[in-house]
Amino acid sequence: VQLQASGGGVVQPGGSLRLSCSASRFISSVFNPGTLSWYRQAPGKQRELAATIAGDYRSSYADSVKGRFTISRDNAKKTVYLQMNSLNAEDTAVYYCHFLNRWGSEYWGQGTLVTVSS
Repeated sequence: VQLQASGGGVVQPGGSLRLSCSASRFISSVFNPGTLSWYRQAPGKQRELAATIAGDYRSSYADSVKGRFTISRDNAKKTVYLQMNSLNAEDTAVYYCHFLNRWGSEYWGQGTLVTVSS
């Protein structure tokens, strides 16, 4: 497994979670310039892009999560994070990390389930 996601779970509305995705099998020269993203797929819906962070640390967000989610990366640990605050029921989904290297090859993590429920 080249991408290992963790951190999902059950949280109450208004709560927070932090997801992590380790890409330790990639060497730094491949990982550092690559683009990391978090996608999510809610029950019965298509997978959608939630947040992206490029090799130069520029980030972008889906409108639905903007202001609540923060994506970050630690190149020394070869890890990408997704801090999720003010969670609501619509955030319930399987979250997948994604890595796109500079040659256009892409890799997916196995997914981690986030359930927002009271």
